[in-house]
Amino acid sequence: MTEFASDAKLDIVPEPKAPPKSARRRAREFVLQGLYQWRVGGASEAAIEAHTQELEGFAKADREFFVGTLRGVIAQNEKLAEQIGAHIDRPFAELSPIEANVLLMGSFELIHYVETPYRVIINECIELTKAFGGTDGHKYVNGVLDKVAAAVRPEFVARNKR
Repeated sequence: MTEFASDAKLDIVPEPKAPPKSARRRAREFVLQGLYQWRVGGASEAAIEAHTQELEGFAKADREFFVGTLRGVIAQNEKLAEQIGAHIDRPFAELSPIEANVLLMGSFELIHYVETPYRVIINECIELTKAFGGTDGHKYVNGVLDKVAAAVRPEFVARNKR
């Protein structure tokens, strides 16, 4: 009798599951989606908030962080783009929508959420860009946010470079 691989008992080891996403990480993903709707689709802040809160998984996100970051980035986008513009190699308007929105969000966080270590913010932005952006966009985001962090949090960056 011929034995087929499907007949044999295989010891299949399942791949380890990724750790569950934190409420803050989920909120960042929703902020990025909202900023994309705002920047590319022209959606209003109110429409974005209403729509996003109905999405699957939003209940597990940090709602306060989502609202504060979304509203803050939209309100301060020109100032943030100017800050970022000092550290990029092309006009801000020429960045991909994902890279631009991740940079806006990361810059806003670096300025307004000083209780969050700057390396955590940069890493989260890199991960978002890997997940939603172009192939090497995360490298660009990393380099730009490093420079923004040095400009807006010089004491923390200097302390960590020693």
